[in-house]
Amino acid sequence: MVRAIVAGAAGRMGGRIIHMIQQSKDVTLAGAFERHGHPGVGQDVGQIAGIGHLGLKVAASLKDVMKDGEVLIDFTSPEATLENLRTASSHGLPVVIGTTGITGDMLWEVKDLAKKLRCVLSPNMSVGVNVMFRIAAEMARHLGKDYDIEILEVHHRMKKDAPSGTAMRLAQILASSTGRNLDEVAVYERKGMIGERTDKEIGVQTWRAGDITGEHTIMFGGIGERLELIHRAHNRDNFARGALRAAAWVVQQPNGLYDMQDVLGLK
Repeated sequence: MVRAIVAGAAGRMGGRIIHMIQQSKDVTLAGAFERHGHPGVGQDVGQIAGIGHLGLKVAASLKDVMKDGEVLIDFTSPEATLENLRTASSHGLPVVIGTTGITGDMLWEVKDLAKKLRCVLSPNMSVGVNVMFRIAAEMARHLGKDYDIEILEVHHRMKKDAPSGTAMRLAQILASSTGRNLDEVAVYERKGMIGERTDKEIGVQTWRAGDITGEHTIMFGGIGERLELIHRAHNRDNFARGALRAAAWVVQQPNGLYDMQDVLGLK
């Protein structure tokens, strides 16, 4: 059994990961923590996650529980993840990162730090989504320039980043598969007299509503037909299961930066 530490124990994903660990045959809960000053610090981890008393208290930092675990699972915020990764890299603790919204200089630092230890970094831990990544690349290569490409991502009203990390990864894959530079062809908003759609642009559109866990649709629009590839997440458990699979896998690997395609053997 791999001993895992969960960051953001009181968060939505942290709670689901803790819940799924209790059902896992491969991963056990060694520790959990929240940011300093969070009201959940000092409370029982199981009570916070809504699964009953576990006899394990929520710590105030990674440093407080790092000696107890073999791998860190982090689905928090970009700033918190970066700080946790700095701590983990200085102690050689493997990390699974599912945090979204990590961009720019922060992403470069995350990638640099992740090379010094065993790390899985993925915008989406779902097995289904990662199969979608693979299929989308094949579809784009076969359909080529004769089909317009549009991406629609839909999430709950509380999501802070847009477009989602998954949508951006899909856009990068589709751009690469069709020989385009995403920075030059991505279109994130359309309004007013914008003129005809160009042949090369890749549209990435965002909806936010209610409690939708997550939906991603790719549309390949041709003349006389269209193809759609859709993934709908019904709850967060599929992300948690993927994270546990990554945690059990990464501790057996040499130092390096990996993603879920590596974990699932899709490369």
